[in-house]
Amino acid sequence: MTTKRYGLVAVCLLLAGLVLMAAFGSANSSASPSNGKADTGQLAAAGGTPAPAGGGGAYGDYGSSAPAGTAGKPGGQLAVRVDEKLGPVLTDGEGFTLYRFDKDTAKPPASNCAGTCATTWPPVLKDDATTAGTGVDAGKLGEITRADGSRQLTVGGWPAYRYAQDSAPGDTKGEGVGGTWHALAPDGSKAKAGGATAAPTATAQPTAMPSMTQQAPAGVQISIFNHPQLGPIMVDANGMTLYHFGKDTAWPMKSNCEGECLKTWTPAPPVDPKKIKGVDPKLVGKMQRSDGSWQLSINCTPAYLYTGDKSAGDALGNGLANGLWTAINPQGKAAAGK
Repeated sequence: MTTKRYGLVAVCLLLAGLVLMAAFGSANSSASPSNGKADTGQLAAAGGTPAPAGGGGAYGDYGSSAPAGTAGKPGGQLAVRVDEKLGPVLTDGEGFTLYRFDKDTAKPPASNCAGTCATTWPPVLKDDATTAGTGVDAGKLGEITRADGSRQLTVGGWPAYRYAQDSAPGDTKGEGVGGTWHALAPDGSKAKAGGATAAPTATAQPTAMPSMTQQAPAGVQISIFNHPQLGPIMVDANGMTLYHFGKDTAWPMKSNCEGECLKTWTPAPPVDPKKIKGVDPKLVGKMQRSDGSWQLSINCTPAYLYTGDKSAGDALGNGLANGLWTAINPQGKAAAGK
């Protein structure tokens, strides 16, 4: 009788051991599949998002090859850039082009871009730091609440997006994609060269130079203009705003605006220090560029004109490239605004 009892105990222990081994083996198998890849079903259950297989979706999605960091982010200080082909286009605080989607609606404002579409076209989010820079009508800005609870910027009622394949400020690779995506003009319409979509003048630009016509006094090559938003700034003989570039250096004096940069920012020509008004002549000089030409310098820093400024007193370049481009105050420093 005793022998049978011991034999039964041994059998029970053996069965218990087999059950434990089977459970251990199952856990290892589910955690580490034989192909060495995480199971997408488990990732989905845990709230993860597996990378899409293949490429080329209905919205131009590039699947797992899409650039990192394409999630929506705030727009920063919005600005206007004049594109050679599209005319005035709206950009974020870093100079990246903003877009609109024909399948969205403006009345009422609503987005129809989600999922993989929103990966290729990241929504521009709106927070307290999203502001209307020079040339942007704050009255055109609004917001919608997306399905995930985030707040998306709208311009003229149209939801705003970036394009994941724009790799540098000024890129407009998203223009015309699928026949439904278009660069945003400052008023929310589709950007187009020659269109009546230039930055609004009522809130951002002066209509005339104070106590003078649209030019500086005769014979004066640099003078001061009292801009309604920026305060006193330096302008050239034609009343056009002068700018500094944050990537340039004073010691040694050097311009870091070359190549494509020069299509938007023109080196200001040197002036006669005796023909300036309202500026200390000691601040005015010149420097020789890498191509041998000479450029105006102010406070030992190269000075430029912005091709997007079309009229005397315009200062549409101020704050572009996330604040790297700034109008110049009478002390030769960045205009601080009023």
